[in-house]
Amino acid sequence: MNTSSLHEYEKVPEPTLRRLPWYLSNIKLMKEKGERYVSSTQISKEINIESSQIAKDLSYVKVSGRTRVGYEIDELIRVLEEFLGFTNMHKAFLFGAGSLGRALLGDSGLQHFGLEIVAAFDVNPLLVGTSVNNIPIFHTSEFLQKMAEYPVNIGVLTVPINIAQQVTDDMIAGGIKAVWNFTPFRIRVPEHIVVQNTSLYAHLAVMFNRLNFNQIK
Repeated sequence: MNTSSLHEYEKVPEPTLRRLPWYLSNIKLMKEKGERYVSSTQISKEINIESSQIAKDLSYVKVSGRTRVGYEIDELIRVLEEFLGFTNMHKAFLFGAGSLGRALLGDSGLQHFGLEIVAAFDVNPLLVGTSVNNIPIFHTSEFLQKMAEYPVNIGVLTVPINIAQQVTDDMIAGGIKAVWNFTPFRIRVPEHIVVQNTSLYAHLAVMFNRLNFNQIK
């Protein structure tokens, strides 16, 4: 990514970045149905987001549509995938090969979105030396050695919360530049490190709260 495109990327609000993959998935479904063009109004009907918001979000991507026709689907898919980084393969290490970690190792679909987990680390002797989906699981003590062998700059964190900060510190000291945190623990990192928190438990709490609220109305 060149300097000018990086500056444009930094201006994109995070809510917009979170919505763009929704648009991409919906547009791909339309393509499967034989559609060649799609408008923000059509996308709006499918995902219940205002068409004006969709048009504004797509304006960040620098893609233009045709009046009364909409966006050319193949071009929109190409531009969105490139903008979101899905066309470049980013290699990652996973830390914590428990049930959640192994589920992520088994998810080959991540590669369709530009993420390839190339190895995992754990201290459980029953897991070390095994593999999931042809991805090897090494002992955590081998992390620095493997950093020298693999071109990795992303760490996927699925360890117990009581060691989440320590493992994060070790990852960063070893050269990891971005952390995808699946633990409910809010890790602390230097400013130059990218963190994306994805707590399943937090989402469950919101769902349960809304469910209970709806039931007592």
